[in-house]
Amino acid sequence: MNSPSKQGLRRHVLDVVVLTASGAPSKQPAMETVFSGIQPSGELHLGNYLGAVRNWVVLQGQYRCFYCIVDYHAITQPYDPVEMTARTRAMAIDILACGVDPDRATLFVQSAIPEHTELAWVLSSVAPHGELERMTQFKDKAERHPENINAGLFMYPVLQTADILLYGATRVPVGEDQRQHLELAREIVRRFNARFGETFAEPQPLFSTTPKILGLDGQAKMSKSLGNTIALSETDAAIWDKLRTAATDPARVKRTDPGTPEKCNIYTLHKFFSSDERQKEVHVGCSTAGIGCIDCKKMLFEGVKADLVRIRARGDELRADPARVDAILARGAAEARKVAVETMARVRARLGLPSAPA
Repeated sequence: MNSPSKQGLRRHVLDVVVLTASGAPSKQPAMETVFSGIQPSGELHLGNYLGAVRNWVVLQGQYRCFYCIVDYHAITQPYDPVEMTARTRAMAIDILACGVDPDRATLFVQSAIPEHTELAWVLSSVAPHGELERMTQFKDKAERHPENINAGLFMYPVLQTADILLYGATRVPVGEDQRQHLELAREIVRRFNARFGETFAEPQPLFSTTPKILGLDGQAKMSKSLGNTIALSETDAAIWDKLRTAATDPARVKRTDPGTPEKCNIYTLHKFFSSDERQKEVHVGCSTAGIGCIDCKKMLFEGVKADLVRIRARGDELRADPARVDAILARGAAEARKVAVETMARVRARLGLPSAPA
C-alpha cells in the first residue's frame, strides 16, 4: 500500500467531458478508481493491517474504492469449506473495525459477483502462457507445497486482473511482491485492446512505502500459515506472550551487547506504533546497549495496545450484530454488481457475444 504525501490527501480525479443541458461539452472531474483485495484468512493480523488495510482507510478519502474479500482466490489453497462463511465474515468485521467506511468505499465478497470468473475466462484467451509460467509467486507456492500444484494457482494472476478491470480500476495498491502480477495485468490489457479494440485502461500501481513486515520469527513475511503473526483480535496477554519471545537483532546475544536497530524487526514495528520521541529513545538505547531487548519490547507493547484497543472495541460491536455485517456486504455486492454487469456488457459487445440474459 502506498502512504500518501500531504499533496496526496486531495481526491485524485480525471477530467471527463459531459454534455450540459444546452448540449455544450463541459469538463467535470471524475474520481479515479482503486481496487484492492484480501483473502478471507479468518482474521486480520498486524501484517495485513500495516501492509494494506490501514492504508485502505486513507485511500477511501482520495479515490472511488472497491475493497474485495477474495474467496475465489482462497480456494486455491487447502481449506475447510465449513469454515469459509465464518472466515469471510470475520475478515469483514476486522476490515470495518479498522476504519473502512461502507459509506465511502464498496466492501464486498468476490463470489457474490459472478462476473469475476466470467471476465477471468475471457482474459485467459489473451493471457500469455509464458508470462504465467514466470510468475515467482506460483513458483514459490509450488516449491513450498508440491502436493498442491493446481491450475487455479497458475491462473491466479488472470483472476486478479479480472478483479481489477471489472471495476475500471486505474490504481492498484501493491507491494513489491505484487509488482509482477500488476505488470502482467497491464500486458493482458494491451493484448485484449489490440485484439478486440480499446476496452480497458492499463491500471497504474500505488507502490507501498511501508517496509516489509516480517513475522515474529524475523525470517519470513508475516503469514498466518507460518504461525508468526499477531492477530488484531488477540488479548493483551496473548500479544505480550508473542512479543516477549519474538526475534530481535541477532547481534544482541547478551544484555550488554549493542545492536543495530535497522536489523531488528521489533524496531520496524516501533515505526508504526511509537512516537518519534520513543523511536529515538529505542534507537539510541539499542545501539548503545542502554536498554535490553525486553525493554524495547515492553515499549512496543504499550504502543500496540493503544492502537488495537479501539479496533477491538469496534470489532466486538460488529461481532455482536452479524446481521449488520451481512447487510453491509450485501449492499456492497449490489453496488459492485451494477458496475460489473455494465463492464461485462461492454466486453461481450467487443467479443461479438450475445448480451447476458436479464
